[in-house]
Amino acid sequence: LGRLVKDMKIKSLEEIYLFSLPIKEFEIIDLFLGPALKDEVLKIMPVQKQTRAGQRTRFKAFVAIGDYNGHIGLGVKCSKEVATAIRGAIILAKLSIVPVRRGYWGNKISKPHTVPCKVTGRCGSVLVRLIPAPRGTGIVSAPVPKKLLTMAGIDDCYTSARGCTATLGNFAKATFDAISKTYSYLTPDLWKETVFIKSPY
Repeated sequence: LGRLVKDMKIKSLEEIYLFSLPIKEFEIIDLFLGPALKDEVLKIMPVQKQTRAGQRTRFKAFVAIGDYNGHIGLGVKCSKEVATAIRGAIILAKLSIVPVRRGYWGNKISKPHTVPCKVTGRCGSVLVRLIPAPRGTGIVSAPVPKKLLTMAGIDDCYTSARGCTATLGNFAKATFDAISKTYSYLTPDLWKETVFIKSPY
């Protein structure tokens, strides 16, 4: 895939998503979205492993990345130093970038600004539900999903969250899961015309 991208055989990310190819090299993303991407470190937490000599502390970094226009990624990386953890998380976030399908609430005026339908995402005990909102509502949610949703370029959205949302990792993952489901959900405007054929009986 990297070679195809380099030879300009693939013009846009959408072509990759269309055939749902796994993106294995983060340079692909840099090529397509390069300057527009912003990353934000959601949280850095120390995790410890008990060894014979005592605790072994590593740092786990959660990084969200998005271009504020319909692409969003989330990366989690563990490493001995904070800097390497963040760097690794950014790369992983780039690899996990998904397209966000945006829709309208009610009437279809100007650009799509909210989520197309109610979507839920879950990770662990955390369940995040995104609900379309009228224009100008802003994003009604907790700080974590708010960052993710703004990065995805969704302007208006109500959210509700269940479960232990204090576990930031799962909270972020659940939100990301919900956002990535916006494309897997078939809405009525994508329905194919069913052709009725008389049955042979």
